[in-house]
Amino acid sequence: MNNSLFAASAADLTIERIRALAARPDQVESLTLEFKREYSKSMVKTIAAMANTYGGMILVGVNDKMEPGVERVVGVDAQEEIDKIASGCREKFDPPWEPTFIPVPFNDGTERSVVVIRVDANVAPRPLLIDLQAPIRLSGQNSIADRDRLLKLAREEPSAGVLPTGQHVMSPNLDRDQEGKPTADLILRTGINLSMGEASAWRPLSEKAVTALAQALNNSAFPDALHTLGNGSFSSFMGFRQHGYNRSRTARLVYRALSNSSVPHPVEAIVTVALPEVHGTSTAAPATVTIDVISRVRRYADTLDKVGVQGEEYRYPVANLLDLLEGILKTTVDPKVVAEIARITDIDPALVAQPRELHLVADRQVKELLYSSGLKEIPEAGASGGGVFRANPALNLRDIADRQEQVDDWLRQLGLDAGLTGMEAVIENYRASAQPRR
Repeated sequence: MNNSLFAASAADLTIERIRALAARPDQVESLTLEFKREYSKSMVKTIAAMANTYGGMILVGVNDKMEPGVERVVGVDAQEEIDKIASGCREKFDPPWEPTFIPVPFNDGTERSVVVIRVDANVAPRPLLIDLQAPIRLSGQNSIADRDRLLKLAREEPSAGVLPTGQHVMSPNLDRDQEGKPTADLILRTGINLSMGEASAWRPLSEKAVTALAQALNNSAFPDALHTLGNGSFSSFMGFRQHGYNRSRTARLVYRALSNSSVPHPVEAIVTVALPEVHGTSTAAPATVTIDVISRVRRYADTLDKVGVQGEEYRYPVANLLDLLEGILKTTVDPKVVAEIARITDIDPALVAQPRELHLVADRQVKELLYSSGLKEIPEAGASGGGVFRANPALNLRDIADRQEQVDDWLRQLGLDAGLTGMEAVIENYRASAQPRR
């Protein structure tokens, strides 16, 4: 589920965040999100349908349609609405169960609130029945599970529906030459894990779908972000295309900066989509999308020194890494990229998770990798060759301010783990001088 309000703590659920969500023209009702002006009897069926499918969230006190001149977030009497919904759940559900209710007050003296209903499919008793039927969600609407779907729900183990949503990305390794020495300066990795629709569990990857994903990546913020490495010194690039290990259920798309030096690809990005194999795999196994950025800019700069371009040993400016990370995150939430990933995995785009983990592995200590302007080494602070950076699940990476906050947090962690001070000031100065981004 890619809506950050579902993962936010109660303290982080504010009426400002709800208004910002409701104001988004692209934020429509989906498999995992509904807006309700007030309580209605159908709401109980929606809760059961979400519980029996992927979970979700209902915002009570928000008009379901955005209309000119009509306030969308209108609010309700929170306790009255919660009492009605809870009573309906107790009367209708078999077995008895209630979702989580979080009232979010307007704080304007009106005593009105928006009630956030969280339906966690991983803790709900499945199947959750109403009148001996199991409602489910299909394309933003409620339906009834057929016999096969009902049997699958009944046979689930207690944790069978739990899928990591953007977590637990495997740590990458730097490639090494025949002497065991790293062949790159660093590798960055992020990714997501996805549930799959029924069709993607058996069919091979579509060539058209893979080509469409490559095109979406080429038209995303990713290429410009990759250009920032090396300060845009590479004039030739090969766009994302299939290269290397590709199979019926694995697509590997590669983007490369090109040079005539002994380092032919100073910057390389690899996006790998892997569906679990049809045979010998648990039906609960997720599909994975992995994004790797491999940089050899330092090695490329060394080749320039050898042919007469003299200068200090190259180090990566913090601003370049900041732009790179922002570009990666922006790409993972790009609607066109998300739509193609959803098409490949046969799920609703609303179910494409946001990445919640980033890995960095360097060929040396991080403090030797970064341009030192504004940074100061802490005496005897120890060494760091990278790290694992977790994301704040309450941040919505589609929102530019949230995305910048996440990148800034990661860079602050990178600096502190490397035994450096001054990273906060470097980031603040860059943000103050940079052009506004969209």
